Amino acid sequence: MPDNIRNFCIIAHIDHGKSTLADRLLEKTGTVSLREMRGQILDGMDLERERGITIKAKTVRMSYKGLTLDLIDTPGHVDFTYEVSRALHACEGALLVVDASQGVEAQTMANAQLAKDAGLKIIPVINKIDLPAADPETAHEEIMELLGIEDDPVLISAKTGQNIDAVLEAIIDRIPAPGGSPDNPVKALLFDSVFDVFRGVIIQVRMMEGVLKVGDTITLAGKQAAPAPLPGYREPKPMVWSGLFPADGSDYADLRDAL
Repeated sequence: MPDNIRNFCIIAHIDHGKSTLADRLLEKTGTVSLREMRGQILDGMDLERERGITIKAKTVRMSYKGLTLDLIDTPGHVDFTYEVSRALHACEGALLVVDASQGVEAQTMANAQLAKDAGLKIIPVINKIDLPAADPETAHEEIMELLGIEDDPVLISAKTGQNIDAVLEAIIDRIPAPGGSPDNPVKALLFDSVFDVFRGVIIQVRMMEGVLKVGDTITLAGKQAAPAPLPGYREPKPMVWSGLFPADGSDYADLRDAL
Protein backbone atom coordinates (compact mmCIF):
# COMPACT_ATOMS: atom_id res chain seq x y z
CA MET A 1 0.00 0.00 0.00
CA PRO A 2 1.25 3.55 -0.76
CA ASP A 3 1.07 4.52 2.94
CA ASN A 4 3.83 2.00 3.65
CA ILE A 5 6.21 3.37 0.99
CA ARG A 6 8.85 6.10 1.20
CA ASN A 7 10.58 7.16 -2.01
CA PHE A 8 13.72 9.20 -1.39
CA CYS A 9 17.10 10.10 -2.83
CA ILE A 10 20.45 11.17 -1.41
CA ILE A 11 21.92 14.41 -2.73
CA ALA A 12 25.14 16.21 -1.82
CA HIS A 13 28.28 17.93 -3.02
CA ILE A 14 30.89 15.47 -4.29
CA ASP A 15 32.77 13.59 -1.53
CA HIS A 16 30.42 14.61 1.29
CA GLY A 17 29.53 10.98 1.97
CA LYS A 18 26.47 10.06 -0.12
CA SER A 19 27.62 6.61 -1.17
CA THR A 20 28.98 5.80 2.30
CA LEU A 21 25.61 6.75 3.84
CA ALA A 22 23.90 4.50 1.30
CA ASP A 23 26.22 1.66 2.38
CA ARG A 24 25.23 2.13 6.04
CA LEU A 25 21.51 2.23 5.22
CA LEU A 26 21.84 -1.05 3.31
CA GLU A 27 23.64 -2.59 6.27
CA LYS A 28 21.25 -1.29 8.92
CA THR A 29 18.15 -2.52 7.05
CA GLY A 30 19.72 -5.93 6.39
CA THR A 31 19.40 -5.43 2.63
CA VAL A 32 23.05 -6.45 2.22
CA SER A 33 24.75 -8.84 4.64
CA LEU A 34 28.06 -7.97 6.27
CA ARG A 35 29.64 -10.80 4.29
CA GLU A 36 28.50 -9.26 1.00
CA MET A 37 29.27 -5.68 1.99
CA ARG A 38 31.96 -3.61 0.32
CA GLY A 39 32.57 0.12 0.13
CA GLN A 40 30.47 2.09 -2.39
CA ILE A 41 28.39 -1.01 -3.05
CA LEU A 42 25.96 0.87 -5.31
CA ASP A 43 28.80 2.18 -7.50
CA GLY A 44 29.18 -0.69 -9.94
CA MET A 45 31.03 1.03 -12.77
CA ASP A 46 34.82 0.61 -12.81
CA LEU A 47 35.31 4.36 -13.29
CA GLU A 48 33.07 5.11 -10.29
CA ARG A 49 35.07 2.86 -8.03
CA GLU A 50 38.40 4.09 -9.42
CA ARG A 51 37.56 7.78 -8.93
CA GLY A 52 35.41 7.36 -5.81
CA ILE A 53 32.46 9.20 -7.36
CA THR A 54 28.92 8.30 -8.41
CA ILE A 55 28.18 8.80 -12.11
CA LYS A 56 24.93 6.89 -12.64
CA ALA A 57 21.96 7.13 -10.28
CA LYS A 58 21.31 3.76 -8.59
CA THR A 59 18.07 2.42 -7.16
CA VAL A 60 17.59 -0.04 -4.32
CA ARG A 61 14.60 -1.22 -2.26
CA MET A 62 14.95 -1.69 1.49
CA SER A 63 12.57 -2.94 4.20
CA TYR A 64 12.53 -1.36 7.66
CA LYS A 65 9.93 -1.73 10.42
CA GLY A 66 7.36 -3.07 7.98
CA LEU A 67 7.82 -0.20 5.50
CA THR A 68 9.31 -0.20 2.02
CA LEU A 69 12.08 2.37 1.53
CA ASP A 70 12.98 3.06 -2.11
CA LEU A 71 16.36 4.79 -2.40
CA ILE A 72 17.94 6.51 -5.38
CA ASP A 73 21.64 7.30 -4.83
CA THR A 74 22.42 10.23 -7.13
CA PRO A 75 25.66 11.66 -8.53
CA GLY A 76 27.18 14.67 -6.74
CA HIS A 77 29.44 15.99 -9.49
CA VAL A 78 28.22 19.00 -11.49
CA ASP A 79 28.68 17.11 -14.78
CA PHE A 80 25.83 14.75 -13.87
CA THR A 81 23.15 17.24 -12.80
CA TYR A 82 20.65 15.81 -15.30
CA GLU A 83 20.95 12.40 -13.63
CA VAL A 84 20.02 14.08 -10.35
CA SER A 85 17.05 16.02 -11.76
CA ARG A 86 15.46 12.90 -13.26
CA ALA A 87 15.83 10.98 -10.03
CA LEU A 88 14.32 13.78 -7.95
CA HIS A 89 11.05 13.65 -9.87
CA ALA A 90 10.65 10.00 -8.89
CA CYS A 91 10.79 10.79 -5.15
CA GLU A 92 8.88 12.58 -2.41
CA GLY A 93 11.91 13.35 -0.23
CA ALA A 94 15.67 13.85 -0.20
CA LEU A 95 18.48 13.40 2.29
CA LEU A 96 20.75 16.42 1.84
CA VAL A 97 24.19 15.35 3.07
CA VAL A 98 26.61 18.06 4.20
CA ASP A 99 30.19 17.47 5.37
CA ALA A 100 30.53 18.76 8.96
CA SER A 101 34.01 20.13 8.23
CA GLN A 102 33.38 21.53 4.73
CA GLY A 103 29.88 22.93 5.15
CA VAL A 104 27.61 23.96 2.28
CA GLU A 105 29.40 23.94 -1.09
CA ALA A 106 28.50 24.65 -4.71
CA GLN A 107 26.72 21.39 -5.59
CA THR A 108 25.06 21.33 -2.17
CA MET A 109 23.26 24.52 -3.17
CA ALA A 110 22.57 23.43 -6.74
CA ASN A 111 21.13 20.04 -5.76
CA ALA A 112 19.13 21.52 -2.89
CA GLN A 113 17.53 23.96 -5.33
CA LEU A 114 16.68 21.11 -7.70
CA ALA A 115 15.03 19.28 -4.82
CA LYS A 116 13.06 22.37 -3.84
CA ASP A 117 11.94 22.92 -7.44
CA ALA A 118 10.71 19.30 -7.52
CA GLY A 119 8.68 19.89 -4.35
CA LEU A 120 10.60 17.38 -2.24
CA LYS A 121 10.75 17.25 1.54
CA ILE A 122 14.42 17.87 2.36
CA ILE A 123 16.05 16.31 5.44
CA PRO A 124 19.47 17.83 6.22
CA VAL A 125 22.05 15.25 7.28
CA ILE A 126 25.36 16.55 8.67
CA ASN A 127 27.98 13.87 8.08
CA LYS A 128 31.56 13.20 9.24
CA ILE A 129 30.98 14.44 12.79
CA ASP A 130 33.76 12.05 13.88
CA LEU A 131 36.47 14.15 12.17
CA PRO A 132 38.70 16.41 14.32
CA ALA A 133 37.83 19.39 12.11
CA ALA A 134 34.07 18.75 12.31
CA ASP A 135 31.97 21.83 13.07
CA PRO A 136 28.33 20.69 12.87
CA GLU A 137 27.00 23.92 14.43
CA THR A 138 28.49 26.07 11.66
CA ALA A 139 27.31 23.59 9.01
CA HIS A 140 23.79 23.82 10.47
CA GLU A 141 23.90 27.61 10.35
CA GLU A 142 24.96 27.52 6.69
CA ILE A 143 22.13 25.11 5.85
CA MET A 144 19.63 27.53 7.38
CA GLU A 145 21.15 30.77 6.04
CA LEU A 146 22.29 29.69 2.55
CA LEU A 147 19.65 27.08 1.74
CA GLY A 148 16.72 28.31 3.83
CA ILE A 149 16.12 24.86 5.34
CA GLU A 150 14.92 25.23 8.93
CA ASP A 151 14.40 21.53 9.73
CA ASP A 152 16.52 19.99 12.46
CA PRO A 153 19.50 18.16 10.94
CA VAL A 154 20.46 14.58 11.71
CA LEU A 155 24.09 14.41 12.89
CA ILE A 156 25.88 11.27 11.74
CA SER A 157 29.14 9.61 10.88
CA ALA A 158 28.44 7.44 7.84
CA LYS A 159 31.95 6.01 8.11
CA THR A 160 31.48 4.66 11.65
CA GLY A 161 27.72 4.09 11.42
CA GLN A 162 26.95 6.55 14.24
CA ASN A 163 23.28 7.62 14.40
CA ILE A 164 22.17 5.83 11.21
CA ASP A 165 19.01 4.70 13.03
CA ALA A 166 18.02 8.36 13.36
CA VAL A 167 18.31 8.78 9.58
CA LEU A 168 15.92 5.88 8.99
CA GLU A 169 13.45 7.25 11.55
CA ALA A 170 13.59 10.68 9.88
CA ILE A 171 12.86 9.10 6.49
CA ILE A 172 9.77 7.40 7.93
CA ASP A 173 8.53 10.37 9.96
CA ARG A 174 9.31 13.33 7.71
CA ILE A 175 9.03 12.11 4.11
CA PRO A 176 5.42 11.80 2.93
CA ALA A 177 4.05 8.62 1.46
CA PRO A 178 3.47 8.69 -2.32
CA GLY A 179 0.15 9.96 -3.58
CA GLY A 180 -1.91 8.51 -6.39
CA SER A 181 -4.39 5.66 -6.44
CA PRO A 182 -4.30 2.20 -7.99
CA ASP A 183 -7.86 2.87 -9.18
CA ASN A 184 -6.86 5.79 -11.42
CA PRO A 185 -5.74 5.52 -15.07
CA VAL A 186 -2.12 4.48 -15.44
CA LYS A 187 0.44 7.27 -15.25
CA ALA A 188 4.15 6.50 -14.85
CA LEU A 189 7.50 8.26 -15.08
CA LEU A 190 10.32 6.44 -16.86
CA PHE A 191 13.30 7.98 -15.07
CA ASP A 192 16.20 5.72 -16.06
CA SER A 193 17.29 2.55 -17.81
CA VAL A 194 20.24 0.24 -17.30
CA PHE A 195 21.71 -2.65 -19.27
CA ASP A 196 22.25 -6.01 -17.65
CA VAL A 197 24.28 -8.64 -19.47
CA PHE A 198 21.87 -11.36 -18.32
CA ARG A 199 18.50 -9.60 -18.49
CA GLY A 200 19.04 -6.99 -21.21
CA VAL A 201 17.63 -3.46 -20.92
CA ILE A 202 15.90 -2.80 -17.59
CA ILE A 203 13.52 0.16 -17.49
CA GLN A 204 13.16 1.95 -14.16
CA VAL A 205 9.68 3.40 -13.76
CA ARG A 206 7.98 5.35 -10.99
CA MET A 207 4.26 4.57 -10.92
CA MET A 208 2.30 7.76 -10.24
CA GLU A 209 -1.22 6.40 -10.76
CA GLY A 210 -2.86 3.08 -11.53
CA VAL A 211 -1.40 -0.40 -11.65
CA LEU A 212 0.81 -2.28 -14.11
CA LYS A 213 1.01 -6.07 -13.93
CA VAL A 214 3.24 -8.60 -15.64
CA GLY A 215 1.62 -9.75 -18.93
CA ASP A 216 -0.59 -6.66 -19.49
CA THR A 217 -0.79 -5.04 -22.82
CA ILE A 218 -0.20 -1.32 -22.27
CA THR A 219 -3.07 0.80 -23.69
CA LEU A 220 -4.97 4.02 -23.21
CA ALA A 221 -7.77 4.24 -20.68
CA GLY A 222 -11.41 4.97 -21.49
CA LYS A 223 -13.00 4.92 -24.93
CA GLN A 224 -9.66 4.63 -26.72
CA ALA A 225 -8.63 1.50 -24.82
CA ALA A 226 -7.72 -1.62 -26.79
CA PRO A 227 -10.62 -4.13 -26.73
CA ALA A 228 -8.31 -7.10 -26.18
CA PRO A 229 -4.65 -7.85 -25.42
CA LEU A 230 -2.24 -8.08 -28.33
CA PRO A 231 -1.50 -11.58 -29.62
CA GLY A 232 1.96 -13.04 -29.21
CA TYR A 233 2.40 -13.05 -25.45
CA ARG A 234 2.72 -16.48 -23.87
CA GLU A 235 3.61 -17.54 -20.36
CA PRO A 236 7.33 -18.40 -20.40
CA LYS A 237 8.29 -22.05 -20.03
CA PRO A 238 11.40 -22.90 -18.00
CA MET A 239 14.39 -23.90 -20.09
CA VAL A 240 18.15 -23.80 -19.83
CA TRP A 241 20.40 -22.03 -22.32
CA SER A 242 24.08 -21.39 -21.90
CA GLY A 243 26.45 -19.19 -23.81
CA LEU A 244 30.19 -19.10 -23.03
CA PHE A 245 32.34 -16.17 -24.07
CA PRO A 246 35.85 -15.20 -22.91
CA ALA A 247 36.18 -11.88 -21.11
CA ASP A 248 39.00 -11.02 -23.54
CA GLY A 249 38.07 -11.63 -27.17
CA SER A 250 41.63 -12.60 -28.03
CA ASP A 251 41.19 -15.72 -25.86
CA TYR A 252 38.37 -17.08 -28.03
CA ALA A 253 40.52 -19.60 -29.92
CA ASP A 254 41.97 -20.96 -26.66
CA LEU A 255 38.49 -21.33 -25.16
CA ARG A 256 37.22 -23.10 -28.28
CA ASP A 257 40.17 -25.51 -28.25
CA ALA A 258 39.73 -26.18 -24.52
CA LEU A 259 36.05 -27.05 -24.97
